Amino acid sequence: VQLQASGGGLVQAGGSLRLSCVASGSSFSIHDMGWYRQAPGRQRELVAGISSDGSANYADSVKGRFTISRDNAKNTVYLQMNSLKPEDTAVYYCNADITIYQAVGTIRSDHWGQGTLVTVSS
Repeated sequence: VQLQASGGGLVQAGGSLRLSCVASGSSFSIHDMGWYRQAPGRQRELVAGISSDGSANYADSVKGRFTISRDNAKNTVYLQMNSLKPEDTAVYYCNADITIYQAVGTIRSDHWGQGTLVTVSS
């Protein structure tokens, strides 16, 4: 199973971006999904997470500005980012807790996308 993130780019402060991340492969099911970010010189941090039933949680720094959603039929998670600030500049990574079904059994593990760069200019 692979995660492919897209939607990053350069935007002015106050602008908006929408990130997407789609999971592809065969014989799998997705549990929790989320978005993390890592700014230069800083540790990766959770931005927002969403459970399989749609319950969402957010980092305090993005509450009221970012919205996470998912389309289970498309195996896709989204992050709508509004009122962007320069401090939101980072590489954004999608994450998914996935169970893969194989003939020899099931494997449940974390999967990461490749990251997409978001740059917010002041």
